[in-house]
Amino acid sequence: MNRLRNPLILALVLILSDQALKIAIKTQFALGDAVKLTSWFHLHFTENPGMAFGLNWGGATGKVILSLFRITAIGGIVWYAIRLARRGAHPFVLTTLALIFAGALGNVIDSLFYGVLFDRGLTWSPEYEFWMAYDGVAQWGNGYAAPLLGNVVDMLYFPLWTGYLPDWLPIWGGTYFQFFRPIFNLADAYVSVGVVFWYFASRRPDWWPA
Repeated sequence: MNRLRNPLILALVLILSDQALKIAIKTQFALGDAVKLTSWFHLHFTENPGMAFGLNWGGATGKVILSLFRITAIGGIVWYAIRLARRGAHPFVLTTLALIFAGALGNVIDSLFYGVLFDRGLTWSPEYEFWMAYDGVAQWGNGYAAPLLGNVVDMLYFPLWTGYLPDWLPIWGGTYFQFFRPIFNLADAYVSVGVVFWYFASRRPDWWPA
């Protein structure tokens, strides 16, 4: 299984980097705090109870289902990577899986443990059917939610362009628009890059085992 050594090392480094940045933001920023590093790159702390890039659905139940799906998917990625490695897959293919694995596990760690490890975070209100915000900066201990109900920490914000779209555009002409609006984290970026790399790998059958 020597073929998996470098992808595993890469995945470990990526996961540690993702978690280090998330913990630093979580323990030093209040929810909604932002630091403008450049005109097009901000650190903006938000929490995401759902999917990547700030998407969410289904309240607390949806979050548990999503977390369990992610755990199952991670198991599938590990099984598939081992299978490919045994068949002599090209290192690039295994690297793409390492990126996807690192991103998926990075966000699962948040869901599994952050609700237990930190004293505050977004919490689901059955009464209002809404994720409730909180004040102050999170501290270690005195968990705010059960396992699988912790929230993913997002902070990378790239408002590359902000302005009004040209009037000649159909439907959206003249409307205010911002690119790129979603706030995300390193784990989201790993998955996105990994999927793109996977596409290119799939376009090169000579990289796949015979």
